Amino acid sequence: MTKTPDKPDAIDMAKLPDLIGYNLRCAQVAVFQHFSKTIGEAEISPPQYGALVLISANPGISQSAIASALRFDRSTLVQIIDRLEDRGLVVREVSATDRRSHALKLTEAGQTLLNDLNERVHQHEQHMTRNLSVDERQTLMSLLARVYKEEADPSSN
Repeated sequence: MTKTPDKPDAIDMAKLPDLIGYNLRCAQVAVFQHFSKTIGEAEISPPQYGALVLISANPGISQSAIASALRFDRSTLVQIIDRLEDRGLVVREVSATDRRSHALKLTEAGQTLLNDLNERVHQHEQHMTRNLSVDERQTLMSLLARVYKEEADPSSN
């Protein structure tokens, strides 16, 4: 078979399949594509969903705290919150503890949407791990957490 760029199955992938970054990226693309298909008309991205979850669980949370938890830079998170606010899902209020920051809260519409999204995300998670046993899923989550937690911990170098 002739190897050409327009026939990905024919491309010699060399060492890429042996690289964790390549495999993580392929998995991320598959997860995000299925997430978008599952969420459908709600038009919520995975980062937006993550922000909604954190705001719901932590009413009054700051943008900085969400950015840190989701590992986004502040400017990226501002864009995410702007989109959620424009849709009437989140409100920014002046923080009672720090007048320089915003306290974020879900609106009633935001909480209603999140309740619906949680069920869809559960279905999405079930689909994405359908070929894994419960123990394998837990092992995968644990191994992935070890990879990123060690990288975030400066004492692990």
